Amino acid sequence: MGDGKNGLTYADAGVDIDAGNALVERIKPAAKRTNRPGVMAGLGGFGGLFDLKAAGFKDPVLVAATDGVGTKLRIAIDTGNVDSIGVDLVAMCVNDLVCQGAEPLFFLDYFATGKLDTDQATRIIEGIARGCEASGAALIGGETAEMPGMYAGGDFDLAGFSVGAMERGGELPAGVCEGDVLLGLASDGVHSNGYSLVRRIVDLSGLGWDADCPWQPGTLGAALLTPTRLYVKPALAAISTGAVHGLAHITGGGLSENLPRVLPAGLGCQVDLDTWELAPVFRWLAKTGGMAEAELLKTFNGGQGMVLFVSGDKVSEVETVLQSAGETVTRLGHVIKGEGVTYKGALL
Repeated sequence: MGDGKNGLTYADAGVDIDAGNALVERIKPAAKRTNRPGVMAGLGGFGGLFDLKAAGFKDPVLVAATDGVGTKLRIAIDTGNVDSIGVDLVAMCVNDLVCQGAEPLFFLDYFATGKLDTDQATRIIEGIARGCEASGAALIGGETAEMPGMYAGGDFDLAGFSVGAMERGGELPAGVCEGDVLLGLASDGVHSNGYSLVRRIVDLSGLGWDADCPWQPGTLGAALLTPTRLYVKPALAAISTGAVHGLAHITGGGLSENLPRVLPAGLGCQVDLDTWELAPVFRWLAKTGGMAEAELLKTFNGGQGMVLFVSGDKVSEVETVLQSAGETVTRLGHVIKGEGVTYKGALL
């Protein structure tokens, strides 16, 4: 079938198909740990199959969300600490899904790099699998793209999407009204938004990623790679009480821009900044960068990673459910007539 010439191969062009196949085999055990009712096939096919009826749904509405990790990846690449960045990827998608009232069902990732490092990629995808396990989503597929000339050195990019479902009529937000109480769930740090500013502030500080962290034990890089908290299971438990009218995942835009996404016309939020203490990471960022409080509140989560809009007469019940699930809960304020978010008190 050939003329005997030793021509160029795909490997000569920088793409190692064998390495890609080896990666699939190495991550199959991690993916298998995420299996849940509804999964119909493992990795390796042309698509992932999922049976909604087997998952227990009768009249489901599907919800999809996609996201990436942003420039937080730069810190993971520069430090070589890639073990938790996959958790961030999953969290950014599934935390959005639950805000619609949906239970995450499955997840797929897209990993692109110039030269595939199988060990590195395995660590990243095992992190994705941990995030899926913690949120009840099955890792049913993905794509590894080796693209020489597109990514320099050891650079890579990471994106993903998740699909969830709810029974028809369970869509959120619904019923948000004046007097609803805002329950904030504490964040685990910066999560995965605002890292272009974080990196600029670190540059201004003169510190390297391996420097001692100014606000906690360990290195600065490790502290800033603390993964995004997964709120799925506590949020679903709260939703099951019937007292939750809406949820806001506090990502890019902070409290100032994400809370209004839940509000119907004619309603706003009043948030009391004196109800919680600003976490040390945000104090350091604000002080080092000379940030105004308003900028902090519209860039970072400020210590509140998820906010629930709860019926005023059921607040204690929902607090108990969330605290039993391990969340730190704060009554941040309430829904008022008006528009947007107004603040009282001070964080800084």
